[in-house]
Amino acid sequence: MHKTSGNKQNKANQYVHRDISWLSFNYRVLQEAKDPDVPLYERLKFLAIYSSNLDEFFRVRIANHKTIMRAGKKAREDINFNPERILNQCLDIVNDQQEEFSEIQEKIFKELKKEGVNILRRKELNADQIHFVEEYFKDALIPYVQPVLLLQGKLKPFLNNGSIYLVANMLDLEDDSTQYAIVTIPSNETPRFVELPPSSPNARDIIILDDIVRHTIRYIFPGYKIRDTYSVKLTRDAELYIDDEYSGNLINKIKKSIKKRNVGPASRLIYDRKTPDEIIDYLKHSFDLSDFDLLPEGRYHNNSNFFSFPTARLENHMDIELAPISYPKFENRRSIFAEIEKSDHLLYFPYHSYDPVIQFFEDAAVDKTVTHIKVIQYRVASKSRIMEALKTAVDNGKQVTVFIEVKARFDEEANLKWGEVLEKAGVKVVYSLPGIKVHSKLAIVRRVVRGTPKIYSYLSTGNFNETTAGIYTDFGFFTFNKEINAECLNLIKFLESKKLEPFEFKHLGVGTYNLKPMLKSLVKTEIKNAEKGKTAEIFLKMNSLQDEEMIHLLYKASNAGVRIRLIVRGICSLVPGVKNQSENIEVTSIVDRFLEHARVFIFHNGGEEKIYLSSADWMTRNLHRRIETMFPIYDLKLHRIIKVIMQFQIDDNVKARVIGRSKENTYKETDSKLAIRSQLETYAFIKREMERIK
Repeated sequence: MHKTSGNKQNKANQYVHRDISWLSFNYRVLQEAKDPDVPLYERLKFLAIYSSNLDEFFRVRIANHKTIMRAGKKAREDINFNPERILNQCLDIVNDQQEEFSEIQEKIFKELKKEGVNILRRKELNADQIHFVEEYFKDALIPYVQPVLLLQGKLKPFLNNGSIYLVANMLDLEDDSTQYAIVTIPSNETPRFVELPPSSPNARDIIILDDIVRHTIRYIFPGYKIRDTYSVKLTRDAELYIDDEYSGNLINKIKKSIKKRNVGPASRLIYDRKTPDEIIDYLKHSFDLSDFDLLPEGRYHNNSNFFSFPTARLENHMDIELAPISYPKFENRRSIFAEIEKSDHLLYFPYHSYDPVIQFFEDAAVDKTVTHIKVIQYRVASKSRIMEALKTAVDNGKQVTVFIEVKARFDEEANLKWGEVLEKAGVKVVYSLPGIKVHSKLAIVRRVVRGTPKIYSYLSTGNFNETTAGIYTDFGFFTFNKEINAECLNLIKFLESKKLEPFEFKHLGVGTYNLKPMLKSLVKTEIKNAEKGKTAEIFLKMNSLQDEEMIHLLYKASNAGVRIRLIVRGICSLVPGVKNQSENIEVTSIVDRFLEHARVFIFHNGGEEKIYLSSADWMTRNLHRRIETMFPIYDLKLHRIIKVIMQFQIDDNVKARVIGRSKENTYKETDSKLAIRSQLETYAFIKREMERIK
């Protein structure tokens, strides 16, 4: 470990490294799995979410630190942290979390047993179950297990990214020598959770695929005595490292890079923490791994598979369904566009049904007055009515343009496929800009009514994705405002031309143009008002807060007397509650059944409040290297709705955690005797509102 200088210690009170903060966020996810008040089946899902998150973290962030370390001193000149120190800290934190993960998992398994759902290991099977397991192995698994002897210095098998393997410690029956082998656990080809013949009429017995392979591995190596087996998993660097490239064919580079993603350098080897040291050393040398690459876990890996855990007998241990609420103003209307002309409309998903967004595109596809449809697409659902509507629009003679960001991490391949599908249908497809990611979420429909062109815009804090719209909380905004629509059109023109033209944005904040200067100006206005003795307040809700310049500006605002309230779901590099730095800043984070995804910025502005919704977090990448959109809400009726929903989040004392100096993730406590769970309060509020406007 490296010693920290006084200046670095001082900086630690000002700024938390993004990866350390992210791990604190992922622990909040683990807390949901730990919480006995969360329904039992949902706790399994939170184990899966935690594990899935951590996989991506190692494949991207940890891999990035290792790349920096390999690059040498010269490459480190532009970074302001020690990658080895951060890597050590991350690994220490993850090790502690993994210990707790195993404890939580065992408690959940015990609670499942109380409900008659037994997760059995191989030594707990009765005769009927043993027969079933052995037949299952012969019928379903033999083609996939792929046994390989490990011969150090002679044979180096390739471990597939994300696959689980058993390492067998074996005694050669011919010469009494010790041999090691690996066997694939084929969880990508067969179910991870296999239902067994029940041990009693009221029991539901399940075995994890790993334990079927453990039981039957002796059939694969008849010339050896199996002493023991231990599970391992390798994850590989998933970063494409092409975001800043300006030359060559970007699409071809991405296609080639995707193919290489699963053969990249190791970012970690996960192993059962009960694995003997001599086996770990053998694996380390066999696969050219360093100590930084080794991470102990429990008996089972790929715990993201808990998403597919069988639901039978657990139907009463799930979240109560919150059926999406319809939006009366768009229901049974001859024209959605006539309603948008009357007033702005704001929806909040997944509380509202996503149907109005789909309706916007489906109506445009068949409306005879529609001439153009233009969409910016970042992540697309695998089955998308919106994309189908765009194809229909082309069939009906509309000019349809879709900008597709093919650098959306882990969705590159899906987005390329959608691009090909749309191009074949006659849609004009514009792909990524070199050096910049496009993260904006907006669409434009142009109609010509009795010779008059009319523009309608839809802007959102989330993607045009019907699947995630049922899980992520996001605002969607329909407007006929001519000034906003003109600026939306200018943004689309820029993306189509791929040239940074000198457009002037007064209403929208657009990343790489005016977004950061606009935010700085809004904060500075609050500082000036505070210095004059006026009320000055800032409310910010976002996923991540990491940009150092914006953080120091918030510190300046705090010292000037501005009251600052932050709700940050994930990364928060700002350190609140420090004397003479951030005394007036409070930060909480909400992790609940829906993923908090909306970005909301409210500035008191001397009593004339300014409210913005945005696709952008306050991260350096979002403010400098991405096309983002921050859009104003001018309708005071919509102001009220946003403020009520945000107040629920401020008052949340069930799912809100306090983000403090030591990242302890304590649940927020209030003087209120009433339990306020913001997501449930929001659902009830929106239901009342929709009943009122019917």
